[in-house]
Amino acid sequence: MVAAGVALAAVAGFGVYLGAREFGHTLPIPTAAPGCVVEADGRVTLNAEQMANAATIAAVGVRRNMPERAVVVALATAFQESRLRNLAGGDRDSVGLFQQRPSQGWGKPEQIQDPRYAATKFYNALKKVRGWEQMEVTVAAQRVQRSAYPRAYQQWADESEVLTRALLGNATGAVACTVGRKPAMRGDAAATALTAGLKLDWGRLETSVPAESTGLAVPTTDPRVGWRYAHWLVSHADDHGVKTVRFGDLQWTADGGSWAPVKGVPPTPHQVVAEVFTE
Repeated sequence: MVAAGVALAAVAGFGVYLGAREFGHTLPIPTAAPGCVVEADGRVTLNAEQMANAATIAAVGVRRNMPERAVVVALATAFQESRLRNLAGGDRDSVGLFQQRPSQGWGKPEQIQDPRYAATKFYNALKKVRGWEQMEVTVAAQRVQRSAYPRAYQQWADESEVLTRALLGNATGAVACTVGRKPAMRGDAAATALTAGLKLDWGRLETSVPAESTGLAVPTTDPRVGWRYAHWLVSHADDHGVKTVRFGDLQWTADGGSWAPVKGVPPTPHQVVAEVFTE
């Protein structure tokens, strides 16, 4: 696993990122767009890769019926181990978001580098820790990770709680991301990949093609669940060419990178609608 006391090489972040931190102080990281700001009784700034990985970790937790506290612990662990990046290497044979080691029975390297697999393995291990629900975040994480720096996970608890509130739908319009000028994907290929990614993270979902646009629509009767999907779609906007996401009377746009009231169209309280770039 990546030791908390080892200085991390500078990587591109967005805005004033909360830092590649050693336990006890902060290491500066250069800033660059695209990136995301999450505001839900607190503020967290991440780059696009980190945001997408955080959204996947949260979605896998929900799909596995894990409580919100488990998502906080998982995110704090991934913050400390990889800064929410899917690393190809690390300390000894550690790889991936949680720096899990093939030699310690976590799986093959190519499996661990699948964020969904890695998150699932982490949640499975956490469930086996007796009484983890009542533990400090850092204690619960350490029981799974067995790090040389057992107190290091706690420094990410506040950020992880903010992300959890947003990604589990407990806040409205809480994830706002900017995207690159050249979308990674466009058109039908983008819509297909976006639909596939959504279902891989969340499980069985009914989706449809929205009228007169290229993208997808996800039905929901629960505002909280709707915001889970909406925030996930925005979190994955940069890597899937998402142009707009609409839910209720609010719409996020790639051009502005923020949520605003929808004008001239009826609200969509019963479905989340995402449109991808076609040109």
